[in-house]
Amino acid sequence: MKKLLIALFLFPVTLVVAVPSAKPRLGEAPVRKIVAAMSLEEKAGLLVGTSMEGYAGEGAVTGRTLKTVPGSAGTTRSLESYGIPTTVMADGPAGLRIDPERAGDARTYFCTAFPIGTMLASTWDEAAIERCGAAMGNEVLEYGCDVILGPGMNIHRHPLCGRNFEYYSEDPLLSGKCGAAMVRGIQSQGVGTSVKHFAANNQESMRLQNDARVSQRALREIYLRGFEIAVKEGRPWTVMSSYNRINGPYTQESRELLTSVLRDEWGYEGLVVSDWIGKRNTVAQVHAGNDLMMPGEPAQAREIVEAVRSGRLAEADVDRCVTRVLEYILRTPRFRKQAVSETPDLEAHAAVSRQVAAEGMVLLRNEGAALPLAAGCNLSVFGVNAYDCIAGGTGAGHVNKAYTVDLDEGLRNAGFRLNTRTADLYAKYMSFGEALLAEQNALRYLGEKWFVPETTLTPEFIASRAADSDAAIVALGRNSGEYNDRPTSDFYLTEAERELLESVCSAFHAAGKKVVVVLNIGGVIETMSWKELPDAILLAWQGGLEAGNAMADVLSGRVSPSGRLPMTFPADYSDHPSSKNFPLDYRGRRGDWADDAPERHLRNLGFTCYEEDIWVGYRYFSTHAPEAVSYPFGYGLGYTTFEWTDAAVRRSGTDYAVTLRVTNTGSRAGREVVELYVAAPQGALPKPVRELRAFAKSRELQPGESQALTLRFAAADLASFDERISAFVVDSGRYMAELGRSADDIVQRLPFVAKASERKVHDVLKPQEPLRRLKF
Repeated sequence: MKKLLIALFLFPVTLVVAVPSAKPRLGEAPVRKIVAAMSLEEKAGLLVGTSMEGYAGEGAVTGRTLKTVPGSAGTTRSLESYGIPTTVMADGPAGLRIDPERAGDARTYFCTAFPIGTMLASTWDEAAIERCGAAMGNEVLEYGCDVILGPGMNIHRHPLCGRNFEYYSEDPLLSGKCGAAMVRGIQSQGVGTSVKHFAANNQESMRLQNDARVSQRALREIYLRGFEIAVKEGRPWTVMSSYNRINGPYTQESRELLTSVLRDEWGYEGLVVSDWIGKRNTVAQVHAGNDLMMPGEPAQAREIVEAVRSGRLAEADVDRCVTRVLEYILRTPRFRKQAVSETPDLEAHAAVSRQVAAEGMVLLRNEGAALPLAAGCNLSVFGVNAYDCIAGGTGAGHVNKAYTVDLDEGLRNAGFRLNTRTADLYAKYMSFGEALLAEQNALRYLGEKWFVPETTLTPEFIASRAADSDAAIVALGRNSGEYNDRPTSDFYLTEAERELLESVCSAFHAAGKKVVVVLNIGGVIETMSWKELPDAILLAWQGGLEAGNAMADVLSGRVSPSGRLPMTFPADYSDHPSSKNFPLDYRGRRGDWADDAPERHLRNLGFTCYEEDIWVGYRYFSTHAPEAVSYPFGYGLGYTTFEWTDAAVRRSGTDYAVTLRVTNTGSRAGREVVELYVAAPQGALPKPVRELRAFAKSRELQPGESQALTLRFAAADLASFDERISAFVVDSGRYMAELGRSADDIVQRLPFVAKASERKVHDVLKPQEPLRRLKF
């Protein structure tokens, strides 16, 4: 009987123990407890995207929260039993890219096309970029996405990289500051960014296989520095590993890059996501710290499980990645169950785009005060891109926008009269050309199109327009994008463009009238051979959907140009030392272009030697080839003049501060950019004659008005990387703070003394074989 009572007593206890406990839920239990409760299969699944499921999905709404966003780039996997929702990532970086139309839905879902990255860098204005980012981030939020895949942070190693328009500059400091500002702006809206493409993704040719063979010094000082600034000052939610290799391993599989440098040295705590690619070495990616494989394939999850069970992968590596994925999800609008309006204030965002675009235009030439144009004057507008404006580049950087304001429309909106004979002629020509290209363009995607080619006009027609117009504008355009680098021919004016420019300048100058060239381009072109023909040149870049209005704002004087070049305009593309090792026209035949032997190109497939080392952009030109520059880094004119006074440098703790007073000495309101370079004493390592260390931009100053500016840099910023000891080294001695209007126009020099210092870092990312280095 006693045994029976004991059995009856224990039976219900046994039942209670046998009932499975509820799974911990994200947001209620600590992340570590959720990771501990998950099966290996669940963990592996969470590290792999959903193969772009829903890329063109239904976009069904539940409780005003979209399950998917049609046209987004991909989603993460949900685990509902743990309260883990799907999150949505969408392309950028010049604006959110989603599908503007949906099946069975009469509404539209257009986004704002903002100025391209290179144009944002031309503002030299972190606050303006942050405003642009906030508007962009609001659209990410209101359209139900969690992360926008941008900003792009790669260096303009060569003018012909197809994606340079997405990136900021040839200089890592300017790139890093711009990227950090964009990250702060976007993430101020409660959504995330993905700083990309980490790292050395400086060409499109063979980008999936290319091995960037680059010295540790050039990596540390040039190609990683901008990312470091963006990570430390912007604190992005995610960083995107690039497609390419660096000195052997793929970046997605490089523990030295993703853990030793990014996490251990820089203190990054966010998520690392792969660039969108099929299977690679999944096990190596997880071990490296590439937390999330996108867009993901089911086989990758199986590979993770099998590798852990066979002992080839430590489950601790998996747990670290899963932890970071969950920490990312906790921050997202989807986890917060953010309501989705799908109605962002596109009108207000267009106004931001227009304002920032005007701030980013660079006045390259203005002889005889040709600009601004007289109010209401009669203009003959030449060039097909005046009537078909390029708002932005192609590929992932393309934005589905509701409209684009062309230059001719913007000029009319600004009150200018357009010569009807010129405008009517181009209207007929454009209509005919677009009809011929319509079928071909219908087959293209992500912003790609064949533009109507430039046409030649008879001398008699142009002479007649010089007689019945007050001035001429000649618009020249270029576009580029993902997948291909620009051909060398794209760097030069076509025969038709040159003939048009020469004919218009000749006829209008003979009539005593001015000619203005407007460059609607995404990357550098040749200017040396023709820049003295017109009276003015406005580098208008690609200004987003309000580009035409923004151009007119500057041409009319409503906005005084204050943009400065974020890269060098060389006399010729081949003047860049990287041209010796850039794919140029050898598309699809990647290799080492150190000589011109085609058989060598075909033997050495799959790598690029960065033989120019640290000598990128103005660092090379100012030090070794100043005569090879058409327009220097940092160059730009305005409609007024400024005087700099009371400049001084002082040390405060570990930082230096340079102060000065900027005064508008002209007759128009305007803004001034002050560039601070530092010239270092000669030490054990060769150094450029100067390097950018800080910059500042004044507010708009009225004639006679002044503003005090302070430019700061840290003592550590003076360091160069010594590969022999794997350390950043500051030499002691006398330095020179150089205040300049460009890398080649130094206004004032201020000496200061720095003490020697040394900061050790991991000895990683070594070339696998000795590197050749160019001699200058």
